[in-house]
Amino acid sequence: MPSRRTKRTIRRIVSIILVISLAAGAWFGYKWWRYYKAKSTHYAAFGISIPDGYIIHGIDVSKYQDIIAWEEVKAMKVDEIQIGFAFMKATEGIGNKDPQFHRNWKKAKDNDILRGAYHFFIASKDGKLQAENYIKRVDIVPGDLPPVLDVEQLNGVRAEQLRREVKKWLAAAEGYYKVKPIIYTNVDFYENYLGSEFDQYPLWVAHYYEPGQPRIKRDWIFWQHNDQGRVNGIIPKVDFNVFKGDSLAFKSILVP
Repeated sequence: MPSRRTKRTIRRIVSIILVISLAAGAWFGYKWWRYYKAKSTHYAAFGISIPDGYIIHGIDVSKYQDIIAWEEVKAMKVDEIQIGFAFMKATEGIGNKDPQFHRNWKKAKDNDILRGAYHFFIASKDGKLQAENYIKRVDIVPGDLPPVLDVEQLNGVRAEQLRREVKKWLAAAEGYYKVKPIIYTNVDFYENYLGSEFDQYPLWVAHYYEPGQPRIKRDWIFWQHNDQGRVNGIIPKVDFNVFKGDSLAFKSILVP
């Protein structure tokens, strides 16, 4: 017959299991509620001015868009415009990962939305170690967009150090994925701190509320033109992008 001490131990274990089960149930219930809210979120239009002359449109997302109902994103169509691609934040600095990345990465592909993953660069950190953080977490396969480096802050360092660490990240990512990475930044940051040393890399440029194209001298392939868009399946506002080219040009930049 179990001793009194054994009975107390068993009761304690049962209580712990019950608390863990209730907490897990509450957590999954909360996540399901957030997903249901996103799935029920619909808009009559994108809520922004869409620039003319572009046929391929996309968005970029991170944890700030919370849980996304990607099937609703795919299904939305306004004036023959649909979301064809999505960039999503994967990593930041040396050790951080976006908490929504794994889900976004899988669900976008499940819903036939072409996907790309970006790393948010911390200029005061080692570029190679940041690339290793990205490589460890991002499995790019044929048909995905190339890796993306989001560089838009000096973080207190001189421009020379910024460029040195950016080159480390780009070299490590290109060496691993065997494809030239895309640089994301805004017009002023590129011209003031990056410049001609990086002109050989494809550019995804941010320049909001311009009517036809970003005002930058060098060539670019993606343009982030607005940060106030609305898309079915996403509760917060979202950034909108266009690709400069047709479907054949778009296909040519995908990872082979």
